[in-house]
Amino acid sequence: MIKNYIKIAFRNLWRHKSFSLINIVGLAVGMTAFLLIVMYVTFELSYDKFHTKGDQVYRLNVDIKSANDVMKLSQSTAPMGPALKAGFPEVLDYTRVFGDDEVVKVDNQQPFHEEKVLLAEPSFFTVFSFQLIRGDPKTSLKDPFCMVLTETTAKKYFGNADPMGKTLLVAGKYPVKVTGVAKDCPLNSQFKFDMLYSIATMESVSKGRLQNWGNFGNYTFLLLAKGANAAQLQAKFPAFLKKHISEENRKRGQDYNLYLMPLKDAYMDPRGGLEQGSMSNVYTFSIVALFILLIAAINFINLTTARATERAKEVGVRKVIGAARSQLTIQFLGESVILCLISLIVATVLISLLLPMFNQLAGKTISDGIFEHGYVFILVGIALLIGLVAGVYPALALSAFKPVVILKGRFSSSSKGALLRKSLVVFQFTISIVLIVGTLVVYNQISYMRNQPLGFEKTQRVTVNFGGDDNVTKNYQTIKNEFKSIPNVSMVSVSSGSPGAGNSNAHSELENRQGVMQPININMYDVDYDFMPMYGMKVIAGRAFSTDFPTDSTKSIVINEAAVRALGYTSANDAVGKKFSQWGRTGQIVGVVKDFHYRSLQQNVEPLNMRINPSNTYLFTMKIAAANVPATIAAIENKWKALVPQLPFNYDFVDANFNKQYATEERFGKLFMYFAVLAIFISCLGLLGLASYSTLQRTREIGIRKVLGASIPGIVNMLSREFMLLVLIAAFIAFPLSWYAMNSWLKDFAYKLPISWIVFATAGVLAFVIAISTVSFQAIKASLANPVKSLRSE
Repeated sequence: MIKNYIKIAFRNLWRHKSFSLINIVGLAVGMTAFLLIVMYVTFELSYDKFHTKGDQVYRLNVDIKSANDVMKLSQSTAPMGPALKAGFPEVLDYTRVFGDDEVVKVDNQQPFHEEKVLLAEPSFFTVFSFQLIRGDPKTSLKDPFCMVLTETTAKKYFGNADPMGKTLLVAGKYPVKVTGVAKDCPLNSQFKFDMLYSIATMESVSKGRLQNWGNFGNYTFLLLAKGANAAQLQAKFPAFLKKHISEENRKRGQDYNLYLMPLKDAYMDPRGGLEQGSMSNVYTFSIVALFILLIAAINFINLTTARATERAKEVGVRKVIGAARSQLTIQFLGESVILCLISLIVATVLISLLLPMFNQLAGKTISDGIFEHGYVFILVGIALLIGLVAGVYPALALSAFKPVVILKGRFSSSSKGALLRKSLVVFQFTISIVLIVGTLVVYNQISYMRNQPLGFEKTQRVTVNFGGDDNVTKNYQTIKNEFKSIPNVSMVSVSSGSPGAGNSNAHSELENRQGVMQPININMYDVDYDFMPMYGMKVIAGRAFSTDFPTDSTKSIVINEAAVRALGYTSANDAVGKKFSQWGRTGQIVGVVKDFHYRSLQQNVEPLNMRINPSNTYLFTMKIAAANVPATIAAIENKWKALVPQLPFNYDFVDANFNKQYATEERFGKLFMYFAVLAIFISCLGLLGLASYSTLQRTREIGIRKVLGASIPGIVNMLSREFMLLVLIAAFIAFPLSWYAMNSWLKDFAYKLPISWIVFATAGVLAFVIAISTVSFQAIKASLANPVKSLRSE
């Protein structure tokens, strides 16, 4: 019996090859896209879930409140962890983590610029579940100048030799002993380190650094006792802070608030961290995955139920010769499930082929295969569910009809069924148009951010990182002069950062409009005299730094317009000449520059100051000519190797480096576009199938119309008009939905391009053209058919 069912099922599939192919391809592509997105979302939500004590671990977040602003940080100060452990029994332990990058070498080998370096302490291995292969977790980070390497990094420097006890030279001057080897970091960890450097080293190099309550440069993680109430503990923090924040600072309008962020949520925290995800992207892709699966399922159900009515006579004959209703029900359900299982096999192959490409698009290895984490069982469940739902109508409805009625030809498809199919087509194209609008908005926003004037010159600027090397810092002027001697290099400067590549932050006091020294948390660049001309910054009040004023090197700062506003001044000129105090320096504000975007356009321009301090810099910037850039870079590299042989040559173009800030949005845009194209493709497959079915149903009508003189365009219009009306209805539903959804997405951007009506018009025209092209193919084919054959077939 079962063998017979299967044989009949495959016979029917083969007889209607085009419909079978549309069903299989549409559903397979839908399941492929759905599962790829599920893999991505699952990976994003799995960050830091592997820590055995993860439910007890919280990151300490800080709000720094000044008179006119609140700075929300995921970083805290070094003394906070020890003080919280001493003050609250709920805190079992703490660990502090500093992000760093270092130039590292072994003996006379080539130096490497290591960007994934963390400064940590022994409790790092108590709070977190990173495993040491070699070394003692209690002592490996206890002493100054000791380091833990990952397996891969240990092989990089020492090959297959035992790295334990070996010495690495860090920053060209610190011999550091290898005291441990850890397993490579899991991919779903925000702590992606190649080296762990002991915090005790920092205290040896910079005395008092770990006791400074005003330096927000580290992440603090607290391990709470089992059953401890984080909310109740957090409520005790204001009283705790009163003991440690001076009354003088409070009177000046500066205060802190502390918050506990669960480790499992830290990766998605908008404040940022060692690595940051986007819950907005997770929600967006989850909805897109659901939509694509719905579109594919709707196609399958639509085409399956539409074609079921053609088998009414088959049902009548089989019932006459004795087939029971249960047998017919099993037959139809079985055929539908078999079709879905074939789609499942195709989807499995597609996922295996596309996963490496998808990993590359996502910028991370989200999965190694479909058989991880039970993904294949998700597909099987989806296939069975869709197969059963699609088979229910023909299985129950057709098997219930009386054979006498069917065989007399009095059976016709239900008007309710036709209405349902039209509603589902509208739903499909509503989703497709929403996705088209979304794709256009994302790409317009990324293009806007890339091309928006930033307030500084970024083209033809090359940066070379020297990592604050003492030898370079002491001889920076000589090295600058050597670089300037290279043809096509017209200007050179040094700084503690470049726009888009990070900057430091300083707790400062600046004289405000009321004449009071106002505490302010201000972003800062340490620079030389050539920095502002290098980036073409426009001075709108006062003056730029100049060697004509000897005090500029010790008693002057230049601020931006955002700082002027934060101090309460209505005019930039009013801020010039006012006093400041910052990291042991006092003096005057000598100039104000027009606001420039030193960070992503997702963020507002915040208060910033620059000061002359070449001894605290790590970056050369060179302005080069547009002609023969490769030769210029080669000349800079040769000069670098001659002047600074102890350091690797690492360079970036400022414009490219600035645009790296949008890498996440660009990946999001690409993925969104690809999935939108897939959704439209699946919708068009369904439309093609329904158009083909509709044309088949009206074969006799088309033949009669042609005999009576109907033109080909007239017949095409007749067959297409109904579907175009459905697309038009879908567009009117989709436009307000997409406007609301994309406005919500744009809220994350401080600077954004308004959604123009052109976007909706473009999306509507695209959907209309795609739909009419799909339907017209079948309509033209039908209108060109010989009417004699059409009428004879009836």
